[in-house]
Amino acid sequence: MTHKMELINLKKSYNSVKVLKNLNLNVNEGEFLVILGPSGEGKSTLLRTIVGIEPLDGGKVMVDGKDVTNKPPNKKNIAMVFQNYALYPNMTVYENIAFPLKMAGMNRTEIKTKVDDVAKLLKIEDVLNKNATRLSGGQKQRVAIARALVRKPALFLLDEPLSNLDARVRYTSRQELKRLQRELNYTFIYVTHDQLEASNLADRVAVLHDGVVEQIGTYNDLYEKPATKWVGDFIGAYPMNFIDGNVLDYPGKIIGFRSVWTANGDAIKAKINLIENSEGNYYVHCTSGDDNIVIKTKDQYSIGDDISFDLTRFNIYNDGILEDVKLIEDYKKEVP
Repeated sequence: MTHKMELINLKKSYNSVKVLKNLNLNVNEGEFLVILGPSGEGKSTLLRTIVGIEPLDGGKVMVDGKDVTNKPPNKKNIAMVFQNYALYPNMTVYENIAFPLKMAGMNRTEIKTKVDDVAKLLKIEDVLNKNATRLSGGQKQRVAIARALVRKPALFLLDEPLSNLDARVRYTSRQELKRLQRELNYTFIYVTHDQLEASNLADRVAVLHDGVVEQIGTYNDLYEKPATKWVGDFIGAYPMNFIDGNVLDYPGKIIGFRSVWTANGDAIKAKINLIENSEGNYYVHCTSGDDNIVIKTKDQYSIGDDISFDLTRFNIYNDGILEDVKLIEDYKKEVP
């Protein structure tokens, strides 16, 4: 059975610093939801208040329509995997995984069956008798996940569990996590500042900023149609380009865009000051008046060249909020 969660007006402060400010979020059944944001935006705090490690100053945590806000962590049926894995160093892998079942009063036979099953699922059967301190980073991560999964929780929270792994292990671990979540049909809530993780793992991404959810949607939604200028500036290997709306006759507005085509375009003229080559594409950094622009193209240019281009589509922002999305064909129909 999959489970859903609703967060209603969550508030959390440390002294005078407000970390969560009336935060609202719905998590669907069986969803892999990624909570994304820069460091210091309250992502880990949000997970710790959901699971009950830290008390909320206000608001409600609802699981399947029931208020679990004030239940102690061991009564919420919500499992959490921490960034540092929090394994018991004086125990074997088997003992680490079995620990929550032992605390729940389960008999030895049932514990062994459950531990063996989850170890097989995570492919760590061969290290069950090893001490937890003798494992690699990737193995520790799997053990931490196994210890959480063995409880069969209603919801599964993960706080940057791959951040301590090297690039190759992170890549394989991402694939394993996605496979695991799909196979078990669990509801995963995953915190990260890594946009590659978010784009590869998430059904939906919730962008956390200044104590609230700034936008939620697929990663492609966030990339192509950021709801605010801040999201457009944050999402992507490069920020969305922002230029004065007067360039396209939208006075008082801001034009945001990513995609361009450069075949004899005349909408925007710029000068190239840097070129980056990445996997067959060129990222051309240029200036147009006071605006800095980065465009992705397969065309070859040189530093110092003048370039002109049209947009394939653009977003219109009014006071930092998305007002409209225009395709260039529609724009041309409006312009005599």
